[in-house]
Amino acid sequence: MIEASSSSRRAAQAVDALRHGWPLTFSGVERPDVTLLPVETAIASEATSDRMLISAARAATLKLANQREAAVPHSPVLIKGGERFDLRSATPIADPALDLGNPFKGPFRAEHIDWPEIASAAMEFARIAGILPAFLVDPESAGEPQPVALEDLAHYKDARSLKIVTRARLPVEACESAEIVAFRSPDDTREHVALIIGNQSGDRAPLVRLHSECLTGDILGSQKCDCGPQLDAALHAMAEHAEREGGWGALLYMRQEGRGIGLINKLRAYRLQDEGFDTVDANQRLGLPDEARDFPTAARMLELLGATTIRLMTNNPAKVDALEAAGISVAERVRHQLPDNPHNARYLATKRDRSGHLLE
Repeated sequence: MIEASSSSRRAAQAVDALRHGWPLTFSGVERPDVTLLPVETAIASEATSDRMLISAARAATLKLANQREAAVPHSPVLIKGGERFDLRSATPIADPALDLGNPFKGPFRAEHIDWPEIASAAMEFARIAGILPAFLVDPESAGEPQPVALEDLAHYKDARSLKIVTRARLPVEACESAEIVAFRSPDDTREHVALIIGNQSGDRAPLVRLHSECLTGDILGSQKCDCGPQLDAALHAMAEHAEREGGWGALLYMRQEGRGIGLINKLRAYRLQDEGFDTVDANQRLGLPDEARDFPTAARMLELLGATTIRLMTNNPAKVDALEAAGISVAERVRHQLPDNPHNARYLATKRDRSGHLLE
């Protein structure tokens, strides 16, 4: 357990290093000592490299998808340019918002990656850190790197370390007798909460809603999504269920903004949506997944609450499958649909047509 804790701590330090713009050195069985410098946040202004690691989606933007080494969907791509990359030339390759204003210094060629697990881990570390997934590979003049191993990522993402830290009564508009429960794991700065509506009972499946944090929708009243209204409607549905049927409900408020890509990248996706891309294409153009939420952590929260069989409020069958894969039995999928508006109609249609949501 001490070894796992140490590994998780190294992963947390790696995430912090990426946010500060420091390089990482990966060690593993594939190849020792691969050093990667995050392009977006790098502080080593003199750093240069002859190669970059980018996402498959960004490789497609560079017209590399027809090359054999870049043809595997969703896999990281190693590219080499006609000139060495410095941060000035690498940044437009990393950031799609700069595509039109900065001509690429090609031609670019995709090269074989003989350390694919390290490359995939680097992409995941970038997503967790909330930065664009693009790195200079084995750069010169990059500074002292933070060491990290492949297994560190798995330990960092292990939901079993999550614990209940505290709980308290929290009167809310939907239910004055609600209780809030706070969860935390040792090496993750995100702190999730659950709001309990009604009296917990072990013999009845609770009505559950998994709600990912949405600053723009929950707090600012954005009409680009349906998050705020869904949150409010879920709490009122749980309160009504508790009052009429004597059941209980749990709203899990997960700190995974933008379906797991982070606030900054979500706002970058919004900018791309303003240019005509739908929500799926916008995420992919950033080189990020359109679904990166942490369902094992949600399952662990439910387990700690004693709710291993639930009725789930969702229009997304994939969410049901993900929770069941993490050990939670979903006895019923409860429809949770609200009217659209002129600003989110396309967003909701995209969820239906491209993400498999059932909008009856």
